[in-house]
Amino acid sequence: MDEHRPNAQPALPQTATNTPLGRRIETLSPREIVAELDQYVVGQAAAKRALAIALRNRYRRLAVAPDLREEIMPSNILMIGPTGVGKTELARRLARLAGAPFLKVEASKFTEVGYVGRDVESIVRDLIEIAVGMVRTERAERVEIRARKHVEERLVNLLCPRSRSREVDPHVYEAEREAVRQDLRAGRLAERMIEIDLESPRAGSQELLSAMGLKDAPAGLFDPLFPARKKRRRVSLAEGERLLIQEETRKMVDDDEVIPAAIERAESLGIVFLDEIDKIIGPRGSTGPEVSREGVQRDLLPIIEGSAVSTRFGVVRTDHVLFIAAGAFHHARPSDLLPELQGRLPIRVELESLTADDFLRILTEPRNALVRQYQALLATEGVHLELTPAALARIASLAFRLNAEAENIGARRLHTVLNRLLDDLLFRAPELADREVCLDAPDVDARLGDLGGGHDLNRYIL
Repeated sequence: MDEHRPNAQPALPQTATNTPLGRRIETLSPREIVAELDQYVVGQAAAKRALAIALRNRYRRLAVAPDLREEIMPSNILMIGPTGVGKTELARRLARLAGAPFLKVEASKFTEVGYVGRDVESIVRDLIEIAVGMVRTERAERVEIRARKHVEERLVNLLCPRSRSREVDPHVYEAEREAVRQDLRAGRLAERMIEIDLESPRAGSQELLSAMGLKDAPAGLFDPLFPARKKRRRVSLAEGERLLIQEETRKMVDDDEVIPAAIERAESLGIVFLDEIDKIIGPRGSTGPEVSREGVQRDLLPIIEGSAVSTRFGVVRTDHVLFIAAGAFHHARPSDLLPELQGRLPIRVELESLTADDFLRILTEPRNALVRQYQALLATEGVHLELTPAALARIASLAFRLNAEAENIGARRLHTVLNRLLDDLLFRAPELADREVCLDAPDVDARLGDLGGGHDLNRYIL
């Protein structure tokens, strides 16, 4: 195979070119996907590699001939690693990179059919709700310019009514309207109070469906019983413009087009992150409440393998939804899962525990690094915070030691340590406007104290 051909990538079929995945991921190789993930998560090269391959395979499947495309199943992943090492963040960033509907659920929230609790089919219902919201938002952005023009005309008519055209010279009237239009665009009328008629959304339809046990009934089934009503509101012109734009975009976005597109997106691109999957492993041969755990595994089998689930938007198939399961597996092993469920999670990656060096990198390297977040928060008060390299190394060392001597909660420990370190500064920030604050290693020691023997760690434990 010639890896140097510039046009070696297959062309996407016409049906796939309109998806966010087709537009975005076709330009990213697995190596580039890993580089994108590196901007938010430190280390965990094996997990990033597996996720990048899985995501790229979704693009490759879309480029395969239709008769074979349906036969290619996603390579579901099981991530094994302690809490706070980046499992959830990796899955979330992957979905955001792909523009895919993403749902994070804790497996421990579900119970076997017949027990009180959530049923596993709610995973699919929640996923399609997210997909519908994504498609509606995208369609609304497409028509926003047209909606703004309509709203501008409505506001001009409100401020300079048509009836006035019979009272003054037509040329004067048009000049007045143009002056009002320019004032609107310049924001000079933002604080002016106006009265507008707004359509109140249909209320009660979903509540009635739930009360009747018809959560999966088609969307809009009872809309005729709850017609939209006009409601007059007195608001500022700026607020009225925002509300009218929302109303106009709702009218312009056709649900008959949104729902099929959302179903297709959820089925082809959807990603479900099943966290705490180790919590549904119960002792073999147990009775009582523990038996429900193994029942949840059995209920998850058809969803992960591929089944049709009825939702209020229609039937959604899960054959090509990518499932990423994760767990710490402190008190159980992946082999304790039902063999059938293990077979549906064929790709396994182990995430490494974080070292002191990893903590130091987490503080500064990611685009959303904690230090940058605190600096941005304090900057809103005019306080410019700087932490020296020695101070950062000391913070990382303290966080690592706390994880070693107490419960290991991974990178989340940095939140505790940094918040404790900056507690006084965050409290007094309004009094320190236009000040520069530089913290060095001695300042860290003075605020956090020596964590040697006999020190009370409870102040630092979440």
